[in-house]
Amino acid sequence: MTTYPLPAAAAAKTAAPKFHIPYHEPFFDEREEQSVVEAVRSGYTQGGGKFTKQVEAAIRARTGAQHALVTTSGTHALELAMMVLNLGPGDEVIVPSYTFAATASCVVRQMARVVFCDVRRDNLNIDVADFARRITPKTKAVIPVHYAGIACDMDELLEVARRRGIAVVEDAAQSFDTTYRGRQLGTLGEIGCLSFHGTKNVAAGEGGAFLTNDSSLARRAEILREKGTDRAQFLRGEIDKYTWRDVGSSFIPSELVMALLSAQLSKIDQIQTRRVAIFDRYMLALAPLAKEGRIGLPHVPAGSRPNAHIFYFFAKHLADRDRYYEALRTRGIQAMLHYTPLDDSPFGAQFRAAGEAPLPAARWVTDCMLRLPLFVRMTDAQVEEVIGAVTELARP
Repeated sequence: MTTYPLPAAAAAKTAAPKFHIPYHEPFFDEREEQSVVEAVRSGYTQGGGKFTKQVEAAIRARTGAQHALVTTSGTHALELAMMVLNLGPGDEVIVPSYTFAATASCVVRQMARVVFCDVRRDNLNIDVADFARRITPKTKAVIPVHYAGIACDMDELLEVARRRGIAVVEDAAQSFDTTYRGRQLGTLGEIGCLSFHGTKNVAAGEGGAFLTNDSSLARRAEILREKGTDRAQFLRGEIDKYTWRDVGSSFIPSELVMALLSAQLSKIDQIQTRRVAIFDRYMLALAPLAKEGRIGLPHVPAGSRPNAHIFYFFAKHLADRDRYYEALRTRGIQAMLHYTPLDDSPFGAQFRAAGEAPLPAARWVTDCMLRLPLFVRMTDAQVEEVIGAVTELARP
């Protein structure tokens, strides 16, 4: 296992610095407060109530998915997906190494085997050619991750997966309201998984959603997320009592979380318009540095409309990345690192094939990528300050 040292600024034991330009801020106002108060005063705070129905309807309307089942987190949406597909011992699921641990842990919880593949250096998404090389007769699913709200090459990936009979579960945790060739991410594979964690564009502290256009998968998911019972049918008045039907867990969120999310969804156009404007400004202003070869910028595939969840750039190498990181934070700009490769993590290394080296592109991304502040209330002056700082550091 490789050691990934933090930059000096991140490793310092002193009190965390105060940033006048933070990396992220939630976009809450009186609408969230009013919704939560309404849920509390209603006396109905368990899952499956008014706000749950509103949120699921809003997600279906926005994504075009036939079925949207809210969950307590994006992690639980992924775990629910693995359960619905009946994965178990002897099965393999291919997962990109550069992602959050939940993308792999949902596979391990089903006693299936994670097979890590590499990512592309230009947009940090799954390397479809490497995915194809790792398919075996045991491969039952692949989990492409749409990193930073930028779509994977889904046409190519779906062609490979469908030809080999492999289920596609989109980890669209960062990609709510991203489109690929006119379709919303999370609706292209058999199952899509969303997150509404506090750091996401549309945020409710926690919360997620399971999307599918397959009615049989939706029916089973509905039972599994309600402790294996048919309670959802009972709440709809379709049966007069509910009972245990299948294995399951408690994946349905509280009405308090759904009240917060309902208010957030009512502001989605306002949220997305501002975030995309900041993303586009970064891309335009930093393009000359990329043209000069001083930094690298995200590659947006043809046909993809990003949701501006993350803006990042690539330094030339680890020492250069650390220089940007420390200098920006010293100036009060909260630049952020991100994942370390799962295939080279303390737990994930066991899933590498004997004698196989850590995946090279995932390691390079970890060493060279840096995220910049991006949030709805970020002012134009703050955006220009970040751009000016990066430009100055790139041209010492």
